[in-house]
Amino acid sequence: MLSEDRINRQHSLGKLTAYERIDLLFDKKSFVEIGGDIDDGVVTGYGYIHGKKAFVASQDFTFKGGTLGEKHADKICNVMDMALEEKCPFISINDSGGARINEGIVALNGYAKIFLRNTKASGVIPQIAVIMGPCAGGACYSPAICDFIFMVKNTSQMFITGPGVVKEVTGETTTINDLGGSDAHSIKSGCSHFVYDNDKECLEGVRQLLEYLPGTNVKVKNKNGYDKHFPSYVNDNFRRAYEMRTFINAIVDEDSFYEVSKDFARNIIVGFARFDNKPVGIVANNPGYFAGVIDIDASDKAARFVRFCDCNDIPLVTFVDTPGYMPGTSQEHNGIIRHGAKLLFAYCESSVPRVSVILRKAFGGAYIAMNSKGIGCDKVFAWPTSQIAVMGAEGAVDILYKKELKSSNNPGELREELINNYTKEFLNPKLALEKGYVDEIIEPKLTREKIVDYLKTSSSKKSLKEKHSNIPL
Repeated sequence: MLSEDRINRQHSLGKLTAYERIDLLFDKKSFVEIGGDIDDGVVTGYGYIHGKKAFVASQDFTFKGGTLGEKHADKICNVMDMALEEKCPFISINDSGGARINEGIVALNGYAKIFLRNTKASGVIPQIAVIMGPCAGGACYSPAICDFIFMVKNTSQMFITGPGVVKEVTGETTTINDLGGSDAHSIKSGCSHFVYDNDKECLEGVRQLLEYLPGTNVKVKNKNGYDKHFPSYVNDNFRRAYEMRTFINAIVDEDSFYEVSKDFARNIIVGFARFDNKPVGIVANNPGYFAGVIDIDASDKAARFVRFCDCNDIPLVTFVDTPGYMPGTSQEHNGIIRHGAKLLFAYCESSVPRVSVILRKAFGGAYIAMNSKGIGCDKVFAWPTSQIAVMGAEGAVDILYKKELKSSNNPGELREELINNYTKEFLNPKLALEKGYVDEIIEPKLTREKIVDYLKTSSSKKSLKEKHSNIPL
């Protein structure tokens, strides 16, 4: 155990100790330490979270700044091997000054061994990185290979090169937090998936995330206490935005929605929830931000979430309301084609039960990418007023009737008439129903009931292929 001096030193930085963090992470008195006779800047072992066994490596900043040396790395690799062998989640709590300089290349090789194990475990077991102090240089790549990264405001930092090196090489002046703090990674880079105010709340967040994974024993209260008025949260005017989160919270089990990366790529929403106590992954366009278009960041965010759910046998529920992919030279030149393909690939590859609900708009390639029937969705529902087409009526009319509009004495009136006709004939979901691209047109008030019914019968779905890794995107 740590000395009083070491404990006080850690607390003075606004941080908990390695052992205090472990006590908060695991079920009461369930932690068993491994390698406790080796005091080398990291505490390793296993315990139980909601009754499910998990392994941990918690770096001890009070011992040589938590720097990684040969023995330090070996302790981490040992519990990672055990986690993989027993198919249990692995949680790394990072609080380290980096590689131990006096050990040189031996310390660097320690990181290499950890990265190898992160990669071999990817898609096989859940891997969660919790950044609770500095995580710099090569050390950042272990969290990057993990499925989720948690950070703490003000005390967490991740960066490949620090402010001093940045200043020397580029002439740019920055601070540690501006460069690699929680805001930088939760809002701008997208590296961090969850941010909390302090260590205690952060570890409670990790426990909450694990509630949605198979094998945990969680008692859920008021599982059917959803809002029966939820259809009203979706604006009938297709030109008006609405808050998709309000809709999601209203249709899933009460207080069950746990959003992932909420401040990054806000035009798409992903997270975990429950329907009649069954955990699911939610993917939804967000018309309240950029009209719900899909851009580079949204593609990456949703694709990796879909892959995680598929790796961990979590059914996917998709709510569709998007006018398409984001247009513009910036998107094209930065690779919207290859990034957008990731979302398509992730859905096509997934073999878990999948259900989609088209609420309003489903246009162009974005309609396909948002878990359409053509890429393997098991059940597609559409609301009666939804629109499914290559593009919106306005754009279609301008292209199809360009000559007629140009020669018309009253192009405004003609255009309005053509738009109305096109909308009635081509944008309603009946054509998609006839072709089998939509399984059923449903009244909005029946949406939850239909999803619950499908999930009850979907457990017999068998995967036709082996599982895959959850490669960083």
